[in-house]
Order: sequence, then structure tokens, then C-alpha cells
Amino acid sequence: MALHKLTLCELQKKFTAGEVTASEIVRAYALRIGQVEPKVRAYVTQSKEGAMAQAEALDRKLKGWRKTQPMTGMPLAIKDNICTEGVPTTCCSRILQQFVPPYDAAVIEALRGQEYILLGKTNLDEFAMGSSTENSAFGPSRNPWNLHCVPGGSSGGSAAAVAADECAAALGSDTGGSIRQPAAFCGVVGLKPTYGRVSRYGLVAFASSLDQIGPITKDVADAAFLLGAIAGHDPRDSTSADVPVPDYAKALKKKDLKKLTIGVPVEFFAEGLDPEVDQAVRAAIEEMKELGAQVKEIRLPRTDAAVAVYYVLATAEASSNLARYDGVKFGLRAKETKDLLEMYTKTRQEGFGPEVKRRIMLGTYALSSGYYDAYYGKAQAVRTLICQDFDAAFKEVDLIVTPVTPTPAFKLGEKSDDPLQMYLSDIFTISVNLAGVPAIALPCGFSKTGLPIGLQLIGRAFEEDVILRAAHAYEQATTWRTMKPAVR
Repeated sequence: MALHKLTLCELQKKFTAGEVTASEIVRAYALRIGQVEPKVRAYVTQSKEGAMAQAEALDRKLKGWRKTQPMTGMPLAIKDNICTEGVPTTCCSRILQQFVPPYDAAVIEALRGQEYILLGKTNLDEFAMGSSTENSAFGPSRNPWNLHCVPGGSSGGSAAAVAADECAAALGSDTGGSIRQPAAFCGVVGLKPTYGRVSRYGLVAFASSLDQIGPITKDVADAAFLLGAIAGHDPRDSTSADVPVPDYAKALKKKDLKKLTIGVPVEFFAEGLDPEVDQAVRAAIEEMKELGAQVKEIRLPRTDAAVAVYYVLATAEASSNLARYDGVKFGLRAKETKDLLEMYTKTRQEGFGPEVKRRIMLGTYALSSGYYDAYYGKAQAVRTLICQDFDAAFKEVDLIVTPVTPTPAFKLGEKSDDPLQMYLSDIFTISVNLAGVPAIALPCGFSKTGLPIGLQLIGRAFEEDVILRAAHAYEQATTWRTMKPAVR
């Protein structure tokens, strides 16, 4: 099998055994990227020379069979809102188009410490604000299963790169579904860890109480492998949780779902859910029953409020976080302005795209005097109720199973002029971020038009091992993971 078709775990075993060199790995991926990247457009920055230099240095250092660290020699793609020292981090915005970070994000430090190989930075909706990657200042990425469809967002570039075999695995960030939704659209695995499980140090902030870095991979074993490499406490991140990191690979050894109770929330199977998605997810639930799980109908009664709560809180936090882009310290600065106020104004007018401006204005309004209590304060109160809904549900069940998205991937441009419809594509993922719990998306079927359909498993806080166990058991009992897009 060609190297680029191997999973991360398969590639790591071959490399550790000395069956393949780092240089051979990089050349294989460079060839693959050259073949399909003009169609998929997953990357905004490629690190061809740097990757080959890393690989050659690694090969000189290692000979034959070698005891290496888990991510040594592994070729990854990184979402372009995660800081990489010496490599541009643009957030796919004109305002940061020339920005090269002088430091690494915590997750990149962890990977560099294990001598991973950076293939490049992947496309996203500007500042992670979007559900289709169409809001990128550098143009949209495309879904490898149908180049006329979106790959999802905001981590659409990372998901497309993994689906098209342009990297062994990738990192994304998830604020309201931005790992899970593109993973579902592209037929790969996307894991949003518990809030605080992975350090956010060096992740360019969108909504700080919601953002979380996580892996996008070809299968569940790879997600467990990559999460283990990046998880852990970081004192530089005040929201990082100082809790032990379990051996996620060990959790995958159980091949059944005995002693697990799975909750099915009735609110997620209501009007607006595509019949093909409904059918595929219900078939997955039946398969999980066959694997020994107990299935129980549950209620998450504030689900219908999640989108409204999210778009008040996320835009309010975005308004605060993006105030730093003023043309003074870094990034774009408007020229030929007569005073400081005009420089601020023109810099933001020229640097931010329409969706970012929309969210800044919404957030500023929600935080303004006279409206703070009515909007932001009320949203925080309802967020607490949503958290309580999950707490109550997890007293009855071990996992919650839902669709990832209401529909399969939609056409490019189909929802560009209707922001509300675009926002509703995250309706099944948003409440997970509001509650801060972990969730995974994995393939569970295909539409009649050949587009992937995703299954979401939600777990208790810091119980990623439980959702990985369940996802892996389901994945091994089905054949969806073996299906690949025909993009060449």
C-alpha cells in the first residue's frame, strides 16, 4: 500500500521498525499533495523544504530499528490558527496575512519535542468563524468526496487534507463544532476534547470559553494516538485542567459495548433532520445495541436554546478578543491615515472579512450598556441550564449518541447569503461546547449522492477514553472507515 494511504498508527509502526525512512514518508506526501491539492485546496501554507530538511536530519540521527517517541517522523497538517514559530499563522485573514509567530503553541511544542514533521498550515473560515471554509480570505477548500461541496468549517482544510490523504493526521480547533462538523462532512474522525484537556496556549482566540484544540484523523485509533501526544496540563493556560491523562490506546482494547448505557436525546431527532441522516444514525444505534450497549431515550430540554446562547456568548467573546487587531502591535496597518482613530477604523475595514465584522458587531451590541443583562447575562444563565441538562443525563447514561449535522455536506455557495441557515448547520454540536464535555464524530453511512454522514458520541468531562472505546468498537464492526474519496 502507498505510504500516504496508511493510517497514522500504521505509518508509525513501519517507521519505528525501520521499514521506511522519514525522507520516504515526506516524498510520498509531497507527491500526493502535488496530485490533489490544486483540486482540494486544503493548505494555505506548505512547508515542503522545511519538512524535507526535518526528515533528512531525522534519518541521519536514526538508523535501522529505533525506539522513538510516538510522533517522531509523523507528517501532520496544522490548522492555520495554531501558532507555529517561523511559519506563517494567518487565521486566513488579511489582517494577519504577513504574521509569522515568534513562538510555538503548546501543542506544537509537544509535537516538536517528539520530532513530528510539519507538512503545512490548513485553510479555515477567517478566525474560525464559519461552517464551510467559504469565509477564508484565501478562498474555500473543497470536499474530496464532491469538489462542488463544502468540506465544512471552520477546520475544513484540516478535514479535507486528512480525507484526501494529504497528511497522516491534522489538528483543528472546535468552538461550536468546528472539528466534528467538517469531519462528518469529509468522512473522517474528529475529536473535540473536554474543555481544558488540551492547552489553548498559542491558539489564536475566537471565543475563549469555548475554543478547544483536537485531532482530525483517518480512524479512531489515530485520534486516540494523537490526543495522547497533545493532552496534558499547561500552567501558561489558566483554563488548562491539571488532571491525569489516561492511556487512550488501552481503552480501545475492548471490542464490545457491554456495561455501557447509551442515551438517545429525542430533541436531536426532530423536524429539520435529513431523512438519510436520521436513517444512518438510527442504524448506527442499532449496531451499538448488537455490540452490547443498553439504549435509553433521554431528554436535553434546552437544546433548542443552544444556538441562540452560543451566538450571543461566542460573538461577545470574539468582540473582546479581536479588539487587539488595531494596526498597532502586529498584523495589517492601514496606510495614509490622518489620525489614530482613522488608522484603527481603516485597518479593521480592510483587514476583516464580512463574517468577522458581523460577529464583532453582534458581540459588541450584546455587551453594550443597557443590553448586557438582557443578552449576555441571560445567555450565561441559560448556558448553566444546558450544563445542568448534561449533568442530569449523565446520571442515567454513559454516552449520548446524536447526528453531527442535520444534512450531509451542502454545495459551495448554497448558504453564503443566508447566515442563519449557515449557523443552524452546527445545531447538534454547539451544546457540547457550551457544556465543555468531550465528543467525537465518525462516519456512519453515506447519502444517495455519495456524501458521508457522521455519528456523534458525547461523554462526561475528561472521559475521552469512554467515547474512544465506544467509537472504536462501532468503527471496527462496520466498514465505513475503509471507504475513500476518489479524488486524484
